[in-house]
Amino acid sequence: MKNVVLILLLFIQGGVNANIRVPRMVNIINFVRQTEPRYAEVTDEVLFNTTMAEIELLKKYELKGTFLLQYDALIDTLYQNLFKDPSNASFEIGAWWEITQPHVEACGMKWRGEYSWDWRANVGFSTGYTPCERKKLVDEYMGRFKEIFGRYPSSVGSWFIDAHTLLYMYEKYHVVALCICKEQIGTDGYTLWGGYWNQAYYPSRLNAFMPAQTERLQIDVPIFRMLGSDPIYQYDCGRGTFNQPVVSMEPVYKDSGGSKEWVSWFLKILTDNPCLAFSYVQVGQENSFSWNKIKEGLSMQIGLIDSLRKEGKLQVQTLSESAFWFKRHFKHTPATAVVALDDYRGSGMKTVWYDSRFYRVNMLWKNGMGYFRDIHLFDENLSSPYLYKPNTSSKCVYNTLPFVDGHLWSTSDFNSGMYFVQFQCSGKTDVLKGDDVKVEEVSDNLSVKWDLDGYDAKVSILFTESTMEIRLVSEKQFDWALEQRVALKKELPFKMISKDQIWAVSDGHIFEVECKIGKFISLKDSDDGRYGVFRVLPENNCIILDFK
Repeated sequence: MKNVVLILLLFIQGGVNANIRVPRMVNIINFVRQTEPRYAEVTDEVLFNTTMAEIELLKKYELKGTFLLQYDALIDTLYQNLFKDPSNASFEIGAWWEITQPHVEACGMKWRGEYSWDWRANVGFSTGYTPCERKKLVDEYMGRFKEIFGRYPSSVGSWFIDAHTLLYMYEKYHVVALCICKEQIGTDGYTLWGGYWNQAYYPSRLNAFMPAQTERLQIDVPIFRMLGSDPIYQYDCGRGTFNQPVVSMEPVYKDSGGSKEWVSWFLKILTDNPCLAFSYVQVGQENSFSWNKIKEGLSMQIGLIDSLRKEGKLQVQTLSESAFWFKRHFKHTPATAVVALDDYRGSGMKTVWYDSRFYRVNMLWKNGMGYFRDIHLFDENLSSPYLYKPNTSSKCVYNTLPFVDGHLWSTSDFNSGMYFVQFQCSGKTDVLKGDDVKVEEVSDNLSVKWDLDGYDAKVSILFTESTMEIRLVSEKQFDWALEQRVALKKELPFKMISKDQIWAVSDGHIFEVECKIGKFISLKDSDDGRYGVFRVLPENNCIILDFK
């Protein structure tokens, strides 16, 4: 009897396995536009029929979904009647925050767009408007939404949003959830780079893209990252350029979200692998792509998700349900992870993403080499340039603080990153290699253990909320270090490197990284086409970097 009670307690506390301990969440979110000016064949009727088909698909599997309405769709009686239909009452209706001509003119302002919906950042998004104008846009949308549906929306989505608008939505209209675009560089003119990579975070009152570190500057609206980015391949797409292709869950892309092989692999990462606090993916597509282009991929995805739901491997929730769960469990942004230790392309690549409220880090194993491909720091005091001033550019850029950037600091034929190296007698270095990688959750921390080839040695890495601890365990002593390597002629933030600290400046903001165990040493240009920036030398085979 005692054993039965113990098993039940473990089950309740989540001690049996990771799938029981933390939720694996899926939001099915479809964004609804009333008009699409870019493609003549995508008429208003095509858009409406696409939305109806998305609704019928979810009904077929009796799945929850969130539909986010752009203002032009909100005021269209066809969409009003569609979502007021009692048979569609199970769906959550919220706001899609792209700005349109009827929205602007309803506020008594002049429309500056080329079309009635214009996707350019200074016209189609709140960042293009003054703080006073942003409030008018919010008031108009919220008032009209309540007039139509009898309440204010709980959920809002946008490719990106400014903190001033989000805070106003939260404080006046009690919005509980926001979703924004995945990481990308230059796609559609929008760059969101270096942020909390997946899952969700509480943003800073000064910058909606920046996770907050304190309650004082925190907006209590969790922001979920959309589109299900490929954890291995998306990052390096268009490496060293400013226009990324897309490898994501979006069903319109045949090689990823439209591929059953890729989607099955991605969902296995979601349901089976370590993730710490919870795992999450958004599924769905804006109606602008039309049903003919997304039908096959989205139907395949929904079928797979329904099967996993019935097996108890994941939960399908509305966006606001996920946000309410998040707010019940976390007073500040939790640490989360995305782990992929196999590669659907069969190339043997592996990756680990770790995020906390202080930093994010990505490790990649490629051709046996394990290295840090990305480390960005978070600081709630870094204000967005769009906080109070309207963006006058057709493009938009949101950044955090780069310590390692394997995309922007690389070229098409050189991978920037922080590598594990061994010193030769000549003083040159060899990159350490090994394919055997194990990842485990250790309380709220993430442990990575990596066996090195030919050394009878193991690298042990522990990611904690504010630090990264690296230890080498080896029967045979040898000299090793971390080495930051960057392609030539790249603009870097590093201004001063001392034994225990590196000072850097990005977007005029000073930040630092402290080496609590080990030491930094500065390097000069090398002769083999790479720029050696610095090394981190261990102390007693240990390095601890503090990102707080």
